[in-house]
Amino acid sequence: MKCYMKLRKIGNNVLLSICDAEVLGKTLREGKIVFQVTEEFYKGAEVELEEAIAMIENSTIVNMVGKNVVQKAVERGYVHPEAILNIEGIPHAQIVKL
Repeated sequence: MKCYMKLRKIGNNVLLSICDAEVLGKTLREGKIVFQVTEEFYKGAEVELEEAIAMIENSTIVNMVGKNVVQKAVERGYVHPEAILNIEGIPHAQIVKL
């Protein structure tokens, strides 16, 4: 299963952005929330889902959106199910390691 992954270093942090391929470029709206899955932020390498999830281990900040990406992060214990925000039925989660 393919997804997009973008990795960048910002100061002392390693920022990882991951999204399911099918949500890239979409704008999700729910109530007052308007969430843009922009190519600028999320579109990096197109990789297998397992490869992207493996990069969480070496990242200090992770932003992820999409059913496949977030579910896999939950399965691996990186994200608690109650920490997921659903926007138009699409899950979004963040990880910040201090």
